[in-house]
Amino acid sequence: MLSKSLVIVAACATSLVRSAPLTLEERQAPAGVPDYVLKYAPIVYLHSDDEYCPTDLQTFLNHVTPRVDFNQVSGPSNPLTTSNLDQMGSDVWLTSNDDVTKNPQWIKGTKPDAKGKTNGATTAAIIVNDKGNGNVDAFYMYFYAYNYGGEVLGWSELNFGNHVGDWEHTMVRFLNGVPQSMWFSQHANGQAFTYTTVEKSGPRPIAYSSKGSHANYAIDGTHDHTIPNFNLPGGVLEDYTNKGVMWDPLLSAYYYKFDAASTSFTAYDGKAPTAWLNFKGRWGDKEYPTSDKRQRKLFGQAKFSGGPTGPANKQLNRSKICPDNGKLCILRRILVPRTAGDEEEIVGGEVV
Repeated sequence: MLSKSLVIVAACATSLVRSAPLTLEERQAPAGVPDYVLKYAPIVYLHSDDEYCPTDLQTFLNHVTPRVDFNQVSGPSNPLTTSNLDQMGSDVWLTSNDDVTKNPQWIKGTKPDAKGKTNGATTAAIIVNDKGNGNVDAFYMYFYAYNYGGEVLGWSELNFGNHVGDWEHTMVRFLNGVPQSMWFSQHANGQAFTYTTVEKSGPRPIAYSSKGSHANYAIDGTHDHTIPNFNLPGGVLEDYTNKGVMWDPLLSAYYYKFDAASTSFTAYDGKAPTAWLNFKGRWGDKEYPTSDKRQRKLFGQAKFSGGPTGPANKQLNRSKICPDNGKLCILRRILVPRTAGDEEEIVGGEVV
């Protein structure tokens, strides 16, 4: 059972009463993007107490240096940009120029406005994989400059899983333009749901981004935070979501087609940069060694872990709604309708 979390006011918060998301016509997406990819695009609710908001891709690149084993390496002749990032090797870590324990302003990203737009900041990428015969997967990629990891029993001194750079995503699977199911990324795994049962605003599904870690959930409340290859009792490490700040990623996104045969990307408008999508290295610092005074380890888990790979490494041509990670892929249904003050129960459905 998932209990409700309290809504609290904080740095990234705005009033819980705000304007409705922009209409389909107001979004002004590039020509060629399937209408249903926009009509059924997820709306994201950031936690009201999350100070780490979505981040502009180029702003992030302005504050990092390419390093291999913590040593600076030669980069493009010009500063790193979304148009030349592919010149860096797969062993490169885009390493912060600042000590992130000092909480520099740039890692806090851009707070969405009342319409859900991150003004002046491109913080998302919409990637469409048309598999033919009416089968289309639309990936909605979300970027944050910083991931604040979990706190054991809510104690900040027992905090681990922090890292520079954070790529999260949801995916909606369509058949002949009709949404069938939806994937929510959560740490190194996630959950899948039938589309008809997820919470919506009009036709658009809602994803709840957890405080600090930005894992995506289908409902608000408190959720057990799972760690790959590591088990903790329920309630020891938790994620928190609520209907804090509405973010409409469509308003500040690049739009791409993905060709699975050539593993290549094409911008719908012919202008959006594609080089950054071909970067195979890591978006963030390499895990700090234990000799680094910032680093601590708890039960083998690092306080500061390594940054993530980018969107191209998110199994964009997956056969199941869930990525292939060796775990059973269950398509879940929410059985108890979502009502203020009530609890909800998620149960397993069919294997997909």
